[in-house]
Amino acid sequence: MTLALDAAAQDLLFREAHTANTFTDEPVTDEQIQAVYDLIKLAPTAFNQSPLRIVLVRSEEARGRLVPLMAEGNQPKTAAAPLVAILAADNEFHEELPALFPAFPQAKDVFFSERPVREQSAAMNAALQAAYFILGIRAAGLAAGPMTGFDFAAVQKEFLDGDHSPLMVINIGKPGEGASYPRSPRLSFEQAVTTV
Repeated sequence: MTLALDAAAQDLLFREAHTANTFTDEPVTDEQIQAVYDLIKLAPTAFNQSPLRIVLVRSEEARGRLVPLMAEGNQPKTAAAPLVAILAADNEFHEELPALFPAFPQAKDVFFSERPVREQSAAMNAALQAAYFILGIRAAGLAAGPMTGFDFAAVQKEFLDGDHSPLMVINIGKPGEGASYPRSPRLSFEQAVTTV
């Protein structure tokens, strides 16, 4: 059986896509990022909770605050990327549930009245949305350089608040010279999938 998605789209999203470590100086526009978000917001999350929040780091001042909080090896590429996004989970996502999940607006209080439950659900579903965001960046013809090598507590303090937990930082742009390493091996279908 073949996939419904044509081969060129499969290549763009998966086969030919790599994590980028260098970028050209071509800007990433607000329109491009809005188009990415307008696409990926349609992908599923539990109860349509949509807890992903994105901070776009555009100004030199904000970049100057972020770069020192990155791991040493991530600092040069974050300093040079055309656009940097901080992805975070909104632990108070439940406040939006009556509008986002009108089929069962009581879900806000029935399932998510306790903060630890919200934090766990927000982390899982925002991580899912982060993966969609990476695919959306690729769909826009751009490359993503997602990183978890940074001081999480410091990024939260500097760019977020106590209700938002950072998940990752993503450098975004057109891939530059030597942008990626050769693709590493992947598990085979037989190694990863079990039928019971």
